[in-house]
Amino acid sequence: MNLTSPFMEKVFRIRPEKRAEIPAVTHVDGTGRLQSVSRQTNPLYWTLIQTFAAKTGIPLILNTSLNENEPIVCTPDEAIQCFLRTRMDVLVLGSYYIERCDP
Repeated sequence: MNLTSPFMEKVFRIRPEKRAEIPAVTHVDGTGRLQSVSRQTNPLYWTLIQTFAAKTGIPLILNTSLNENEPIVCTPDEAIQCFLRTRMDVLVLGSYYIERCDP
């Protein structure tokens, strides 16, 4: 497996006992797409995943296309605009963590 690839090329069966913990990444057939992140090739993203795991006990982050009824976001400005007009809870952009404060 190429750990530097940004593509989610492999589909694996998610263990039945874990499916309820990670429903957003579990397909209806019980599978999910795997994207490995290497500490050596992407230390910032790897650290984000480890920090999330330390807080939640779940060592993964949902990685999906970022858009809402528009072309996929390609720039930081587009990511911020998408965050502002949607109901996203959090946007992580490089080393910045942006959390919605709306009630």
